[in-house]
Amino acid sequence: MSNPILKQAVVIGAGMGGLAAAKAVAPHFEKVTVFDRDALPDAPAPRLGTPQARHTHGLLAGGCRALELLFPGIEFDLVEAGAVRMRVRRDTRFEIPGFDPFPQRDLGFDQFGLSRPALERVCRRRLECEPNIEFRPRTRVTELTASPHSGSVAGVRFEDTRGRPGRLAADLVVDASGRASPTLHFLDAIDSAKPAAIEIGIDQAYATAVFETPEAAPTDWLFVVHAPTPPGSSRLGIIMPMEGRRWSVSLCVNHGETPPGDIDGFMAFAKSLRMPTIYNAIRGAKHVGDVARFGMPCSVRRAFDRLDRFPRGLVPLGDSVCRFPPVQGQGMSVAAQEAHVLASLLDSRRGRADPLGGLAEAFFSEIQPLLEAPWAVAMNDLAYPQTRGERPPDFATRMQYARALMRLAAEDAETDRLVFEVRSLLKPHSALREPELASRVMSMMAAA
Repeated sequence: MSNPILKQAVVIGAGMGGLAAAKAVAPHFEKVTVFDRDALPDAPAPRLGTPQARHTHGLLAGGCRALELLFPGIEFDLVEAGAVRMRVRRDTRFEIPGFDPFPQRDLGFDQFGLSRPALERVCRRRLECEPNIEFRPRTRVTELTASPHSGSVAGVRFEDTRGRPGRLAADLVVDASGRASPTLHFLDAIDSAKPAAIEIGIDQAYATAVFETPEAAPTDWLFVVHAPTPPGSSRLGIIMPMEGRRWSVSLCVNHGETPPGDIDGFMAFAKSLRMPTIYNAIRGAKHVGDVARFGMPCSVRRAFDRLDRFPRGLVPLGDSVCRFPPVQGQGMSVAAQEAHVLASLLDSRRGRADPLGGLAEAFFSEIQPLLEAPWAVAMNDLAYPQTRGERPPDFATRMQYARALMRLAAEDAETDRLVFEVRSLLKPHSALREPELASRVMSMMAAA
């Protein structure tokens, strides 16, 4: 702790967004209290409140960079915890329609494969060493409290697992609950405007099984992404390495279908994919544990940045602002990047008379470029006629541009690197519209 300027911060949620946020705000507060309704296990293990934690997760290069800035040296902790370092695209078999597979190249940067519980445990262990951070597990925040006159957040009410109530005053509350319920209920309570929400309805369902990595595993890849074939099929498959020499294998489909929850059905679904890579890899591998299943009805982006005013002392973060399709593996990395933005803003405001005045508005503005690339991936689901949501007037042109860009990337290593720097959240989505690149892509479109 270094020279705190405020007394108390509260973080709602001990998932990746909450953990990164706690680290971001800790230097500026005498005390940071992190509430979570779950027990927080000493070992890496899924929690009831995060049912998606049993599914395949990855830490993108941009997310790793943000975590390294928040937790210096954390890459060493990840490797010690068993995370698998992968060279982006050199170690990936990327199967997309028209490129089965896409050319493999060494793009010069890495990402990690590990389970979400393992990543959370690494971060939580770091935070447990911080003298001013306290975890309050098995404690549910029931509402945010308002200051008497200004409509600012004054603290939280909560109850423990036995239903005993409590109240804690706070200068700042970070809503990393995942669904923004505390924030939205508070805005209702003080008669403040709520953000418009853009939804892309996909009714996504996925199933995940863990396998021991076979001794005779393929040597030309560590990671497999089998992309779907819109608008005909939304079936997708992933193999991601994780700690303990295991594979996390996820199968996904949208619009009402559901991958089977038994291992025989799981294998049959894998066999139905356009390419046999995933099925061939796991058919002789030893299955560990049960098949986990999860569903998500829609991607959601809340336009907090378009509100004229926002309550002082409240910052929603992570999925509370924008929720992406889980199978794209972007959520944890975006949350880490947002937390780093919050840390930078607090650093820049230390000399102000009111360092929290306008903080949320500045935060919402600064994170918008971070959301563009992952939200563009979410919008690809609008290619399916069954998907609910408003399609932009130029949506067909956007899709043509994206397909031409991938054809150019297959031919040109520099374009390939740029595309995957954007996908890995290392560069903004605007980099894909730079005039010189756009001219080359348009020429590719014209020649198609």
